[in-house]
Amino acid sequence: MELFYREVGEAGSQPLVILHGLFGMSDNWMSIAKELADEGLHVYVPDQRNHGRSGHSAIHNYPAMVDDLLEFMDARELEMAYLLGHSMGGKTAMQFAFDYPERVQKLVVADMSPARSDRGDIHSGIIDSLLGIKLEDYASRQEVSGAMKGHISNERLRHFLQKNLFWKDRGSLGWRVNLDAVRENLQEIFQAIDSPVAFPKPTLFIRGGRSDYVPDEEIPLIKDRFPQSQVKTIQGASHWLHAEDPAGFTKEVSFFLLG
Repeated sequence: MELFYREVGEAGSQPLVILHGLFGMSDNWMSIAKELADEGLHVYVPDQRNHGRSGHSAIHNYPAMVDDLLEFMDARELEMAYLLGHSMGGKTAMQFAFDYPERVQKLVVADMSPARSDRGDIHSGIIDSLLGIKLEDYASRQEVSGAMKGHISNERLRHFLQKNLFWKDRGSLGWRVNLDAVRENLQEIFQAIDSPVAFPKPTLFIRGGRSDYVPDEEIPLIKDRFPQSQVKTIQGASHWLHAEDPAGFTKEVSFFLLG
């Protein structure tokens, strides 16, 4: 699938590809992308399938997203790149590194473990809440935001999800994320990532101190599958660590990639 993407940095510089997480899009990462471009990287930020401005498909699993990334890199003649993925994007990045280790120079995984997660039920509830909002009944994004308060109490999550709202035409709102396809494939999204062969290159796992996505008990698994890995914690940050502490997050990524 051809992916929509944003790009910043000078052509010919070391390439970095950033993969957003579930319900995200490339726009969420542009401030960090610009900071890293200022340090000499050529940063590409694609929208993964069923997200942002990229195409929709009933298929939403890691083999498909890995194929999308391979096609994306081949089309831009990126023989090798740094790879950074957050959440669902982190699992895509890990699977790509397992499948095509020769194409990844260094890997950064933001607040995600290779282990299977049981968060599918929570996210199915979020999706059902969004699908239950009849967008045709609302005349503005603010009105939709008010309707979301009755379904989703977490203000940060609500604000994050609202970024998916867009005007399909002058009088009709829609969701950029393909909620139906994601809903049908949640078990695929939260499955484990594994390979018979470990990824042998430098890898950085960055987790939020207030997040439970990378618990201490899963660090031995990380070390086994990524033997050249290190785990850093951004204290005070949740799963959206890159948004809550962008300076601290960018500092860790920059030092690892370029230090």
